Amino acid sequence: MSIWAVIPVKELQGAKQRLAPALPPDARHELAQVMLAEVLEALAATRGLGGVLLVTLDPFATEFAARHGFRVTTEGARDGHTGAVNAGRALLAAETGVLTMPGDIPAVTAAEIEALLAAHKPGPSFTIGPAHDEQGSNAVLLSPPGAVPLRFGDNSYFPHLAAARALGIEPTIVPQPGIAMDIDNPVDLVLFMQRPEARRTRTYAWLKERGLG
Repeated sequence: MSIWAVIPVKELQGAKQRLAPALPPDARHELAQVMLAEVLEALAATRGLGGVLLVTLDPFATEFAARHGFRVTTEGARDGHTGAVNAGRALLAAETGVLTMPGDIPAVTAAEIEALLAAHKPGPSFTIGPAHDEQGSNAVLLSPPGAVPLRFGDNSYFPHLAAARALGIEPTIVPQPGIAMDIDNPVDLVLFMQRPEARRTRTYAWLKERGLG
């Protein structure tokens, strides 16, 4: 048994609607692909993972998974972020644990993911990497996979801490700058372009080429 990553990827065509004030539809689609590729490449380079499972119907994500030896399931792919994660961890219920992250944290690195794995305690356990504003839960690691109920959204971080504690599990909190910076709206674009860890990413270069930084 081992720890698997479960990555929900909704269909990227038409994704990132909240970025509409800053980017037209085609550009939003392309940005979503660039960001997702960076997240998946970081996972592919991470030592200590048993595997990566994508919950998706998206062609780009499915093709990427095939090239990198990732597993894909369509079960729960259209059930929202929480539903997709729950479907993935149900499939991996026999594993030691699951790590889940979104596909829009392009500054994440393999070293950051490995730091989460290193900090994670024997089960039952719950490790979390918060969003920069302590609203979102940008990385969640659970042992066993169903250890704590999950409900993602704009204000999930403190509710997730409370859910773990209600079950007698003290969360391990591991802030990481790359994991912390997700891109959902135009304000996030500005913040991302100001962060030093963003400068090494293809996402930064892509946004810079379009005059957004």
